Amino acid sequence: MIASSQDPIAAIATAPGKGGIGVVRISGPNLDGIATKLFQQPLKPRHAHYLSFNDAEGRAIDAGIVLYFKAPHSYTGEDVLELQGHGGPAVLKRILARCMEAGKDWGIRHAEPGEFTQRAFLNDRLDLAQAEAVADLIDASSEAAARSAMASLSGAFSREVTALNDRIIHLRMLVEATLDFPEEEIDFLEKYQARPTLEAIITDLQAIRKRAGQGMILREGLHVVLAGRPNVGKSSLLNALAGDDVAIVTPIAGTTRDRVIQQIHLDGVPIHIVDTAGLRETTDEVESIGISRTWAEIERADAVIHLQDAREPNDELEEEIARRIPTRTPVLKVYNKMDLIADANTDGLSSNTQSQPESIAGHAVEKLFISARTGQNLDALRQRLLDIAGWSPGAESPWLARERHIRALEAAEEHLAAARAHAELDDQVLDLFAEELRLAHEELGAITGQFTSDDLLGEIFSSFCIGK
Repeated sequence: MIASSQDPIAAIATAPGKGGIGVVRISGPNLDGIATKLFQQPLKPRHAHYLSFNDAEGRAIDAGIVLYFKAPHSYTGEDVLELQGHGGPAVLKRILARCMEAGKDWGIRHAEPGEFTQRAFLNDRLDLAQAEAVADLIDASSEAAARSAMASLSGAFSREVTALNDRIIHLRMLVEATLDFPEEEIDFLEKYQARPTLEAIITDLQAIRKRAGQGMILREGLHVVLAGRPNVGKSSLLNALAGDDVAIVTPIAGTTRDRVIQQIHLDGVPIHIVDTAGLRETTDEVESIGISRTWAEIERADAVIHLQDAREPNDELEEEIARRIPTRTPVLKVYNKMDLIADANTDGLSSNTQSQPESIAGHAVEKLFISARTGQNLDALRQRLLDIAGWSPGAESPWLARERHIRALEAAEEHLAAARAHAELDDQVLDLFAEELRLAHEELGAITGQFTSDDLLGEIFSSFCIGK
């Protein structure tokens, strides 16, 4: 969605539901006329006015604070009018309806999702990474994610990407000048120390990509599926990790018929734990549907906890479960109910807190021995989930990042690596060296919106809430 006009737009900017305060926001190129029609008086920019919000017949709808921001000193870079009244849905709808009525001569229309932030981007108030951080800050599910989103919104991520891009641009400028004046016959790569300069750029790009990867983990989290036969303690483990009774636990096998999803936070990282129906042969139609859904969850999991009763030996069903887990998916083989084993070494099992790697059905599987009931070794399990997520608690605080940012950084690194390969041929292929620098420049520019298609902008802003 890309706005095709500069018509004034209006929307309720606060979340649906009841609240002490509700905000109706209007943005457009010139709102003096609409403001005067609404309040019968001029408004002083950046000054709080306490006024009555009246309908077209002069009857009071509400009373509250009006703020007027003149372009370019506003969130969108246009004139912005904010009406802050009481937060009842009926009241806010009436205020919005009055704004639409007052602004009809100026072509006012309802705002599309994310259109206020889109206009902020188009009017150079925010770059694209900062605009995305607005939605990420609203959606942040932990303090760590909120801090990182605020770092992105303040421009920390954009500044590092832009600074790196400036260095690529400088190197491009030098090599392209050399190509324009070949008669100078200089050894470009030696004279301008292009190779060590390029190596330094690649090193710094890798550092940015690593921090962005941490930021994406904070934003996306890890999708973890609990899988295993019935009555091995999957629901008990979910409750233990969540610290609450979110799933029904009974001694009856097959209690869980459908997935139960619970989000927990480990060191600020969101972990989405999915409890699933136990895997077994069954003629029960409802249970069969649950088992089919279990396999569907396993297919899209970021990691699988293959849970087994520590008292039971591996059998054909356990091996079948292991074989059917996609080989790309990290697997933790977790033996539960260790509290019920008198001898910790029964059947060759060890209660050692360290995970024990082995290869099962093509997977590099780590084994853990726990008790969901007593909490034995659950801290080790939590740590392994963070390890699988790639989270480094002691690392420098990241910005919040998205998958498209990671893809752009990876693509830029590939182009710089190609440029490095061309540099090994000395000055014979400077044109190819310059082309790879150009492509890397464009990939990094896509992060901040310097090189961005309208389709991508539409996809990004349409995911925002209305009024933001």
